[in-house]
Amino acid sequence: MIFDIVWLVAGLAAILVGADMLTDGSSAIAKRMGVSDLIIGLTVVAFGTSTPELVISVMSAVNGNDSLAVGNIVGSNILNILLILGITALIRPIIIKKSVMTNEIPMVVLSSLIMLVFGYSATLDGGPEDIITRVDGIMLLIFFILFMRYTFASARRKPADSEKDPVSADGEHLKKVTTLKATVFIIIGLAGLIWGGDRFVDGASSLARHMGVSEALIGLTIVAIGTSLPELATSIIAAVKDQPGLAVGNVIGSNIFNILFVLGTAATVAPLPFRGVTRVDLWTLMGASIMFLVFARAFRHRCITRPEGVVMLVSYIAYMVWLVIAQ
Repeated sequence: MIFDIVWLVAGLAAILVGADMLTDGSSAIAKRMGVSDLIIGLTVVAFGTSTPELVISVMSAVNGNDSLAVGNIVGSNILNILLILGITALIRPIIIKKSVMTNEIPMVVLSSLIMLVFGYSATLDGGPEDIITRVDGIMLLIFFILFMRYTFASARRKPADSEKDPVSADGEHLKKVTTLKATVFIIIGLAGLIWGGDRFVDGASSLARHMGVSEALIGLTIVAIGTSLPELATSIIAAVKDQPGLAVGNVIGSNIFNILFVLGTAATVAPLPFRGVTRVDLWTLMGASIMFLVFARAFRHRCITRPEGVVMLVSYIAYMVWLVIAQ
């Protein structure tokens, strides 16, 4: 069991380092090619923070640990909204921009609704079990491509100085990185992600067997927390630096990437049944997304306040307690 924990920690460390190197390398090459800060932030950085979920879910699908793959996505998205936004709002109330309120947050709700519908596929289709098929995975990837096209089109319509991007502060530093060094960063980052993902999945699965709990529960808790560390760290730092708006973009981008791209990729590799991931988990994700939308709109102030942050944190703790009791 100790050996499993060692693999779990080593795998997670490799994933986090790999994701960081991959993001830096990709951003540096994008900078040298003259791609704008905004585009880098909406694509490369968003992809980088969701890379741990991608690696874990795809590796789980390849190894037949389908419940770990689905649990990872559902658990990460619930954590992103309730825990990360809750902590961020406690540190500093989160101001929501009007464009985010009308465009991006509804996409978070829509992606959660898609996940909920997948969870009722057996009821809707009359099949033997709820499952995300390869066709569903391909459709999710198509939606992801359309979303990215919309993102690029929106970025082109905005004035160059209208938005500040999370990577802007590092822009000059990244421009100085040579193409060769950036390429090495990308290769090492990918290698770290693949090795770390394989070790993490093995460690998590073995730990679940030793503890006598389901892989889905491990995915909803330990794996979800581990793969959401980049988002958590980014959001807390942004709030401390009086940039809580970055936390919102971080959570929104991660949640949309997780369902459309990560889950779409994993389901395309292998169909993903909802073994161990219950409809209560899916309704919790749906409820968290609606809570995000309601709190952002409350009193027309477009602000998530500290009391609302407390409600989010308490909701997440209650969900964790329910998972333990249900198990």
